Amino acid sequence: MEATQLIRDGFANAKRVTDKTIDGLTSAELSWQPKPGANSIGLILFHMFRSEDSFVQYLIQKKSPIWVSDEWCEKLSKPPTDSGSHYTAEQIDTFQLPSLEDLIAYGKAVREKTLEFVDSLTDAQLDAAVELPPIPHASGQGTPPRRPFEPFVGSLLIMTVTHQAQHAGEISYLRGLQRGLDK
Repeated sequence: MEATQLIRDGFANAKRVTDKTIDGLTSAELSWQPKPGANSIGLILFHMFRSEDSFVQYLIQKKSPIWVSDEWCEKLSKPPTDSGSHYTAEQIDTFQLPSLEDLIAYGKAVREKTLEFVDSLTDAQLDAAVELPPIPHASGQGTPPRRPFEPFVGSLLIMTVTHQAQHAGEISYLRGLQRGLDK
């Protein structure tokens, strides 16, 4: 199996789990939080799509995320600077979930761009180093922390797949808390 097919299969598996898990959920279930300051299924979905867009379009390809370039921020009534992550507890609690239909459309557009990029890659391109922005040091002084891995195109794509799979599991768990086993 070629490396790009393995990456494609990883994205497909994470999507299959996510789609199965959100199928039939109500707006109330998508917005439900197990406690104040905890992520809802809808916020996790938003985070998944924004992260994939940022990782693949911005970090790897050095392009504008489609969040901005294709005006998804406007379509979902969010500011262009909304990264979908690093929210405060207050921001989590007041997060306004776009319609599931619109959110899924954004996720689909992101995935299409991701797979278009993956399909264009050769093995040599998967081994290409990616220059990432520096990690800010918490105190603003001293040596910034080391990255936990070497940033290559292939390793960042695999990190994106595992990120998707991790959040698919969280969504499944939250659904289970609300509905019980296999409901």
